Amino acid sequence: MRPILLFFMLLGLVGPARAQTPVHGLSLLGTPQLPANFPYFPYVNPDAPKGGDLVLGAVGSFDSFHPFIVRGSPAAINGIFDTLMRPNQDEPEAYYGHLAGAIIVWPENQGVTFVLRPEARFNDGSKVTADDVVWTFNTLREQGRPRYRQYYADVAEAVVEAPDRVGFRFKNTTNRELPLILGQLPVLPKAWWQGRDFTKPLTEAPLGSGPYRVAEFELGRSVTLARVPNYWAQDLPTGKGLANFDRIRTEYFRDDTIALQALKAGQIDFRQETSSKTWATAYDFPAVEKGWVKKEALPHRLPTGMQGFFMNTRRPIFQDARVRQALALVFDFEWVNANLFYGAYARTTSYFSNSELAATGLPSPAERALLEPFRAKLPPGLFTEEFKLPVSDASGNNRTALRQALVLLKGAGWEIKDLKLVNAAGTQMSFEILLSQPAMERVALPYVQWLARMGIDARVRTVDPAQYQRLSDSYDFDMTDGVIGESDSPGNEQTGFWGCDAAKLDGSDNVAGVCHPAVEAMIKHILLAPDRASLVTATRALDRVLLWNWYAVPHWHNQASWVVHWDRFGHPAKPVRVGLAIDAWWFDAGRAIVTDAARAAGK
Repeated sequence: MRPILLFFMLLGLVGPARAQTPVHGLSLLGTPQLPANFPYFPYVNPDAPKGGDLVLGAVGSFDSFHPFIVRGSPAAINGIFDTLMRPNQDEPEAYYGHLAGAIIVWPENQGVTFVLRPEARFNDGSKVTADDVVWTFNTLREQGRPRYRQYYADVAEAVVEAPDRVGFRFKNTTNRELPLILGQLPVLPKAWWQGRDFTKPLTEAPLGSGPYRVAEFELGRSVTLARVPNYWAQDLPTGKGLANFDRIRTEYFRDDTIALQALKAGQIDFRQETSSKTWATAYDFPAVEKGWVKKEALPHRLPTGMQGFFMNTRRPIFQDARVRQALALVFDFEWVNANLFYGAYARTTSYFSNSELAATGLPSPAERALLEPFRAKLPPGLFTEEFKLPVSDASGNNRTALRQALVLLKGAGWEIKDLKLVNAAGTQMSFEILLSQPAMERVALPYVQWLARMGIDARVRTVDPAQYQRLSDSYDFDMTDGVIGESDSPGNEQTGFWGCDAAKLDGSDNVAGVCHPAVEAMIKHILLAPDRASLVTATRALDRVLLWNWYAVPHWHNQASWVVHWDRFGHPAKPVRVGLAIDAWWFDAGRAIVTDAARAAGK
């Protein structure tokens, strides 16, 4: 760049950002709630003490410190890499400048510029530069996980405008979410990665700019993060009151049962519970009764997305939507909830559950306008019926649903002969349900029994997390349990979840292999939505297409975060929107004296 042009760009007099005012934060829902001079996030304790240890448990193993590629099983190293912006966990879809002290959205959303803070540093003391940002962006897009190519598909280029200023030019002006997506970019040190192969798993501690660094590790068994003493952002509004533990150690266990026992024995301090049975029955040991171990249900206000058994439509057996619907109808949620979950869950009936984005009732006129061009490729019921899942009496004998399923299967060319469901060639319907943890077997095995009543040969296969990752990344499965998380403002990630291109890429998030013209069109409407009302309409339309094509057997959702921990920590009393914000917790030395004594005495 010519020196005179660079000079004027730094002054903001020329170039694409000249007409816009630098801002401290962005929100997809309007103006950010926090002012430019906000002192700290509203859900933190700004005076939280620093110190102490937090010991966590994880199931599985790890062989890499590289979370940005498909290869390998990465370790739990949250807090290593800082991003250009940070979210306010108490505000939907709002991000505030972190590595970047100012954000400039170009006129008509042609691009965005991030101005780096002069104090931003990697943990070796080197300065974070615009060159690091551009290198990171290009490397992730070219060599990282497929999701990065999908996230950044609408970015034409990243340009170093000055040593502390980086600009991203967009291919079009319609994707309002792009500035926030780029704000989530983790910035890696270009100099440190020179001479290292970015496409290979990393078995040494990486250099980052975050509040923690890898201090100790034993591959596959444990990793310890140590707080960076002079962390560059510890007094920023986006850093104050956060990252309070001196050390965070994660211990890895073969399965969840062992991890639970480790908590009871005091070998780990904190556990987030996801099993309703365990939550209801497994925490009656003496330490809970004495108050040394606390159970807390932290309510959240988050969209819960879709959890379910996802069918791999790349497999011929699942390519007929009638077959997929039949298999979904057989799942008896009411029996599962009553007999396995102690009535703790609500049935999930939307890919955007627990939010205003969920489709309800019949399509609105605005939704119909988006869907009408694809009427011939969509089930007729989408336009005339409310989407509903069967509701049983929880007896385990859901004959009505079974009869409906058999009618659908017959229409798809399957019928029962000699107690087997076979196709025209006489081949029995047979598939495998791939699981990543034994805890899901108690749900999958009754489902297999219900399928067997229709003559279907379904089997359950549970593998270790590393093998599960390899099989799921290469789509080497028939059906699998999974979760697709959603936010208050869907955007580019929908392309990764449901887009045709993602369905062809190993390691993408399109587990079901969805490739449907109406889905592609609704995603485009989401990305091009000019306002919130249009976004809601397009998302509800997408939800209807996904639901009526039965890509998953919907499961359930919880409206609280269940946590169990030894009483040695403090956390803000004010509820936070996300429910659990562990990075705002701190070590309480006074409480720890009591629990340490109890654990030392073997009580």
